Amino acid sequence: MENAAIQVKKRRHVPLWLIAVSILLPTAFSTLATSATNVAIPYISGHFAATVDEASWVVTSYMIANACLILMTGWLEHLFGRKRFLKIFIGIFTIGSCICAVAPSLNFLVLGRLIQGIGGGPMVPMAQTILLSAFPSGKRGLAMSLFGFATMVSAILGPSFGGFIVDNLSWQDIYMVNLPVGIVSIIMISRNIQDTPRDSHAKKVDFVGIVTMIFWLLSMQIVLDKGHQYDWFNCPWIFWLSIFSLCCFTIFIVWESGNDDAIVNLKVFKDKNFIIGTVLSATLSMIVFTTMFLMPKFLQNVLGYTALLSGATLAPRVLSCVVMTIFIPKLMKLYDNRFLIALGFLCMGLSTFMYTNLNLDVSFGYVSIPNVLLGVGVILALTPVSALVLGTLPKAELANGSSLHNLCKTVGQAFVVSMSSTMVAQHSQLHQGFLVENLSRFNLTFQQKMASLTHTFMGNISNVYATTKANAYMYKHLVEQSTLFAYVDTFAVVALMAFILIPFAFLLNTKINDD
Repeated sequence: MENAAIQVKKRRHVPLWLIAVSILLPTAFSTLATSATNVAIPYISGHFAATVDEASWVVTSYMIANACLILMTGWLEHLFGRKRFLKIFIGIFTIGSCICAVAPSLNFLVLGRLIQGIGGGPMVPMAQTILLSAFPSGKRGLAMSLFGFATMVSAILGPSFGGFIVDNLSWQDIYMVNLPVGIVSIIMISRNIQDTPRDSHAKKVDFVGIVTMIFWLLSMQIVLDKGHQYDWFNCPWIFWLSIFSLCCFTIFIVWESGNDDAIVNLKVFKDKNFIIGTVLSATLSMIVFTTMFLMPKFLQNVLGYTALLSGATLAPRVLSCVVMTIFIPKLMKLYDNRFLIALGFLCMGLSTFMYTNLNLDVSFGYVSIPNVLLGVGVILALTPVSALVLGTLPKAELANGSSLHNLCKTVGQAFVVSMSSTMVAQHSQLHQGFLVENLSRFNLTFQQKMASLTHTFMGNISNVYATTKANAYMYKHLVEQSTLFAYVDTFAVVALMAFILIPFAFLLNTKINDD
């Protein structure tokens, strides 16, 4: 008993900054694992001679495993105890990364990403839980600014990091970097994170809840990932898989609501701060990840940027996030947190709306400038929301609440990525239909342009071939222009989402529970 008391006393004297570094290091790299891989998909598909759709399972498998483990975080923490739980799953993440780095085939790479997702899933909710538990109420602003820095900045930095790696080294090195990080993280967790007692009650396995949750998330992710490719509900198997996903979700909710041994406690949704904060936080993630997903695609596919250069356009967002991370704890003490959240959503809405002025001759600087404002808005909104969303929950429910909160964010990200892709494709066809009406023999401007292009292409080739080449050139520009308009439409919708959520910030309760 005396030795145990001495150990507890020693743990209590671990500096807060060391606790933060110990848990945020693996959290940052688990977040980086998603966004850095996105820019490497073309390289992965080329390496394994696979289509882009086949290679996209590298991302999908990680997201499915990640989402399943996020929801089980609270239950698993009680089952293993905090320290053992973290070391096990950091080890799983590291092993998955090594499998990805040496994968001889695409199937092995998908398996490695699945294992990596299992290990990385609990990192974000556990980081939020540990920081809120370790930091006193007066320093929760600082704790959540560090949390926001680790999660959001690493996600934003992912495309730049991945672009640099694949352009200068190889895509395998994106995963190899996790090996030393995993080893260092396990050592730091062992020394600096305070353990929690194991709960024997948690040994009762909720098989029904786990199975229905896995089938729900798996089927939902497949629908979101493949729906656009197979024309959504016009495809029979997409339609029936959606019905199956909805049924699994319904069974899961009903079962977990009435089961004493449930893997999650859904009663936390009765807390006003939790449900409003979750909506705000999920929408914030949807806005950030939509811009992170669409802008690199626009820059690479339409404007011809390299992976590294398209990732570099996000660098100003990282810098503004870093600067705001320094000031946000003081701002949270000086001003009403609800006002800061509203201001953050306003900044995000304005920055995204600036993208509606994109054109085919836009400069690198113009693309980068809105990212500065978006980075400011992200930290202004994310940090107070992260502090308030779990602030009225008892400490015993922090892990459970954080799991549900982060699951909603993950589902929102998957949904918005799929919907934004669909919107770009559909609106591109819609605008192409409108624009093609101008390419007719009755349009004098078009006829003059065609005559000029035909004359330019005529050299040692026939007039017929020159005319065909001029038509192909005009069609290429038609597709580029219609695609540009589709991206503009999507950014306008995302900006509208941000503006609509501004009043909801003032519904939050700023009184924090410190029990």
